[in-house]
Amino acid sequence: MDDGDTTPRLTPYEVALLRGGPPAAVAVAVVALHLRGAVGAGLPGTVRRTGTDAVTAQRSPRPLPPLERAVLHCLDERDGLGEPAGPREITAHPAVRLAVAELRTGLASAGLLRTVLPAPTRAARRLLRDLTERHAPPASRHGLSEDAKLLAVALHGTAALRVLVPRFALRAGLTERIEVGGKGMLRHSPRNIAPGDGTLVPHWCGDGGGGGSGGGD
Repeated sequence: MDDGDTTPRLTPYEVALLRGGPPAAVAVAVVALHLRGAVGAGLPGTVRRTGTDAVTAQRSPRPLPPLERAVLHCLDERDGLGEPAGPREITAHPAVRLAVAELRTGLASAGLLRTVLPAPTRAARRLLRDLTERHAPPASRHGLSEDAKLLAVALHGTAALRVLVPRFALRAGLTERIEVGGKGMLRHSPRNIAPGDGTLVPHWCGDGGGGGSGGGD
């Protein structure tokens, strides 16, 4: 992403990592794979591979980034073991953690991420504020390019997911179910956690160890 002459070139995965840590970056990768038809929702709160394999995905107009390749590797491995994978399990997978670490290294080299206790620097916080001011949360999924959708998810997290891929995000465990009852808004969490609430202050930038097609939505 090139957002002007003085703005560093960042991918949506890097933007998401700065905003919400590894879970936010993984959410962007999962959505990207869903948009290209490589993954869909599995059992409640999980993600599964579809008929689109990694080779076919590599031939698409947008090259398959390392984090997306790592997510596919995780899904293939867990599928072979008969174990479902939700956002928490994907984020904790060694291949995904390595891909996130590579993103973190690049951000640290650019002066956007502290290395001792990983957190955005002052320059990164300014960058996030600037990007958020330039790119408001999406009001509709229609008329947006794939890149615009991924940037929206990177910047606004759950707020963008509920507009762009609401059914997939809910079924895959990327967002929480919200029901209206007599006591107001009640949140019922699936087996995994949401990737972020759209705020500019990341919950954490650690390793994450603790923690169908795109047209279907």
